[in-house]
Amino acid sequence: MPVARFRSVVLDCPDPRALAEFYSAILGGTPRVEDEDWVVLEAPGVPRLAFQGAPDFVPPKWPSTDRDAQQFHLDLDAGPTWAEFDAAHERVMALGARPLDLEDREEKDFQVYADPAGHPFCLCRIEHPRAAESL
Repeated sequence: MPVARFRSVVLDCPDPRALAEFYSAILGGTPRVEDEDWVVLEAPGVPRLAFQGAPDFVPPKWPSTDRDAQQFHLDLDAGPTWAEFDAAHERVMALGARPLDLEDREEKDFQVYADPAGHPFCLCRIEHPRAAESL
């Protein structure tokens, strides 16, 4: 029997509303402002994301050998084809993402970016079993 049920992934940031809008443009859903320091994004098929105001927020460092520099990152499925992946890349860049590692994508099937607050996230090219079967 579990002790608790999963509720949210919470990202600290200087501007919760702006960061919620960034992820809403990528994942869908509509940000719900609960107060100036707490915004929630619920989008179909993804875990609930919440954004908490942290005026003294310091973005994680990536890459870094310092164990405290990065606690976690988000992996986002950009689709099974390179065309979908390239379109997702262009879209996140237009929304304000900053590339952290764009090398060797064909070997890794992912690229690393920072969101506007500096949190690392990956766009991943995921071959879905049904997509591979239909080829």
